[in-house]
Amino acid sequence: MRTIAEINEKISRQRAVVLTTEELKARVVEIGVTKAAKEVDVVTTGTFEPMESSGAIINLGHTDPPIKIRRCWLDGVPAYSGFGAVDLYVGASSAVETTDGEEVRERGGGHIIEDLIAGKPIHVKAQGQVTDCYPRATFETTITSETINQFYLFNPRNLYQNFIVGVNGGDRPLFTYLGPLQPRLGNAVYSNPGAISPLLNDPDLQLVGIGTRIFLGGGIGYVAWEGTQHFPLQKRLANRTPIGPSATLALIGDAKQMDAHWVRGCYFKSYGPSLMLGVGVPLPVLNELVIEHCAVQDQDLVAPIVDFSIPRRVRPTFGLVSYAQLKSGRITIEGKAIRSAPLASLFFSRQVALELKKWIEAGTFTLTEPVSPIPMERSFLPQDRRTDF
Repeated sequence: MRTIAEINEKISRQRAVVLTTEELKARVVEIGVTKAAKEVDVVTTGTFEPMESSGAIINLGHTDPPIKIRRCWLDGVPAYSGFGAVDLYVGASSAVETTDGEEVRERGGGHIIEDLIAGKPIHVKAQGQVTDCYPRATFETTITSETINQFYLFNPRNLYQNFIVGVNGGDRPLFTYLGPLQPRLGNAVYSNPGAISPLLNDPDLQLVGIGTRIFLGGGIGYVAWEGTQHFPLQKRLANRTPIGPSATLALIGDAKQMDAHWVRGCYFKSYGPSLMLGVGVPLPVLNELVIEHCAVQDQDLVAPIVDFSIPRRVRPTFGLVSYAQLKSGRITIEGKAIRSAPLASLFFSRQVALELKKWIEAGTFTLTEPVSPIPMERSFLPQDRRTDF
């Protein structure tokens, strides 16, 4: 029906018809898939959820005399320095180190990234490897995003295509990457926003590929590669959506153009720091199948209920539950009604999709053709084998 070039031409003339995925779903109920496909040019999706497999590349610039940094801390948070002399990578889940050896988990790499994006100063302490060309041994300074060369997010694993629901069947509270799980099935926590989530609206990644331009943290980003733990071979329903964790994407974008409103450091009690990140993906309506996939509703999507009280890689499950049930605030497990709550912000997820819609309607954001597809035949390889020496 359309090409991306044709859609971009309409965007440039501010004549493109753009709907958020929620608006599209309502429109399909009203007029059907075929008419909606003729009417709509772009569907915008969004999520705002914890994405701890994120981080930032920072180039400090050379000192005089030069230093080859081999250990470095940003406001006490260790940054990786094992490549270029003044290149750093700070991971979102890296936690503050203190002089007495006790780990203070309330602040970490996610907070450093947020503060730099917000224009706040960050203290740098570095130790160098002394060489003939890098004679300096130590360095301390204060930086902002304006005083460093490069500052960009490079996130190895974002945008999980579906995830799990966490519960705790044990007899003590558990503190997990999903937050606190109360004993004896006291609560249930899910992280994916369901039918508004980007990759659940493009289940076979026919529209998203390497080079796809996206909304990332309030700025423009791109899909860089498949994400770590990318597992597109997950079992799927008849509507092609996976029944558990599946595809993931690696994302990249200039943090100097981002907005701290959409990039926020966070902390999970007795687990550690992370990063709440807003990501929006535009889906070009190239044919009716795009609309058919985007019309998926929460009652058509499921996630597995996983018991975290069993300390194993493969944990027992209590079956599958729909996102409609999860969003109702209560699910039922073995006849017991259990409170359910999202880890993602459904409000901010919707706001991401709305913001991206505004950009496209204003003609400031155009779509890109992927330069290569995301592989859809990846297996998931565990590390279960042990070798004793």
